[in-house]
Amino acid sequence: METGFTKWIIVVTVVLCCLLELIDTSIVNVALTQMMGNLSATQQEVTWVIASYGIANVIVIPMTGFLAEQFGRRNYYFASVLIFTIASIACGQSTNIWELVAFRFIQGIGGGALMATSQSILIDTFPPKQLPLGQALFGMGVIIGPTIGPTLGGYIVDSNLGWPWIFYVNVPVGILAAIFTMLFIRDPERIRNAVPRPLREIDWSGIGLLILGVGSLQLVLEQGESEDWFDSAYINLFTVLAVVGIVGFIWRELTADKPIVDLRVLGKSRNLAVGAFLSFILGFGLFSSVFVFPIFTQRILGFTAAQTGLILLPGALASGFMMPLIGKALQAGVPQKYMIPVGFTIFFFFTFWMAARISPTAGEADFFWPLMVRGVGLGLIFLPITTMSLAGLQGKDAGQAAGLTGMIRQLGGSFGVAIVGTYLERSLMQNRNGQSANISLYDPETVQRVQAFTHNFMARGFSFEQAQQQAYAALNGILMKQVSIITYSQVFSMLGFFFLACLPLVLLIKRVKVTGKISLDAH
Repeated sequence: METGFTKWIIVVTVVLCCLLELIDTSIVNVALTQMMGNLSATQQEVTWVIASYGIANVIVIPMTGFLAEQFGRRNYYFASVLIFTIASIACGQSTNIWELVAFRFIQGIGGGALMATSQSILIDTFPPKQLPLGQALFGMGVIIGPTIGPTLGGYIVDSNLGWPWIFYVNVPVGILAAIFTMLFIRDPERIRNAVPRPLREIDWSGIGLLILGVGSLQLVLEQGESEDWFDSAYINLFTVLAVVGIVGFIWRELTADKPIVDLRVLGKSRNLAVGAFLSFILGFGLFSSVFVFPIFTQRILGFTAAQTGLILLPGALASGFMMPLIGKALQAGVPQKYMIPVGFTIFFFFTFWMAARISPTAGEADFFWPLMVRGVGLGLIFLPITTMSLAGLQGKDAGQAAGLTGMIRQLGGSFGVAIVGTYLERSLMQNRNGQSANISLYDPETVQRVQAFTHNFMARGFSFEQAQQQAYAALNGILMKQVSIITYSQVFSMLGFFFLACLPLVLLIKRVKVTGKISLDAH
């Protein structure tokens, strides 16, 4: 355990790295249009900038325990920081879309390790009695990172710095983190004394099946909507590969003597099994809500990317502020199985508050308090789930558990974005068809409105034919705005019911003390 100045330098280093990794999952979203123009890319091609990073992440995260043990945790962490930083520079220097996609994949390989390894370093830095504080600091990065991404990305895009700067901002922090890693982070004794596996003993089959299964699944989730899901032979192929790969991976890891990811750890702790599923739900709610809100504010309300990010920021900061308080409550003996349902209920309340607030005239002030409530709810979900999942596990088992929950949380976010995105697009069409049935040129009110619009446009100098076309376009615009309000309200309600439906899982949680010894030496 570290103390004093060294302890807090390590904290700053790993939390910043964790933030960088998560910020990069969402920062590019607001710059895609600019990338399309500068790199002469289509909308379909530019989505690979997001997909390649996510695919690399979910492949690497579950292997971090093995890789840290094989190469030494400090060495692995240092190499990951360098890979992430150098790949960030290369992304900014890319001259075509496929160069950028390739470098984003490499960046994701480095970034995936930062997330999982940061957690274990923090836990080893704090004594067992301060475990909730270490987890709280880690949680601040997990919750705040995806929210800061659109804020920072929006500022860069709106200030005309150019899209490469969304990658260049990583460089100074990455260099500082690399220096601090070599100066202050040390391997625990178990890893220092570990003998690396010979190449012939490494679970190459497990690695291959993991890449095939999880990589294909992430690709399907990232690209499914743009490819029209199972109407596409391409998506069908990778769905089959995902099923074959995941089934083969599970079988291999349960039967191998030295698996790359020891899935048997799930059978050693009921709380870990429940926590893994709850981590999926957390990722689903965290990433899908961050995904859908900016789309609504920018497409429907006309906010800039920077404005949207600033609206999201106070709620994220509230969540970060809550983390140490929740950590102290856990340390004082408040059971996780009581805190998690409170968090789920608060998140449910947030979604229905948002559904009620959505309107064509909504402003920034309308979303402040609902988003603050969201921040509090996520804080009450994340930290209890994390401490509950890892409590009672030691050494290698704890490292494997941390990697598994990290991967599952990431996949939960991918499922959330994919499902919400699909539901959003299809519901827009259904609601438009439903609302169109109420509009008819034989309806006197509709005729009066079209005539009023036509006269208005003619007064601006348009001919009668042009004015009438503009009138129909204006009427269609009003219709689509109303349809969008209904649809986005339904999306938030759907998220709320999803969280409410998952509440019974809390009954499966076995009470554990968070002050017991938890070692993550293997991770």
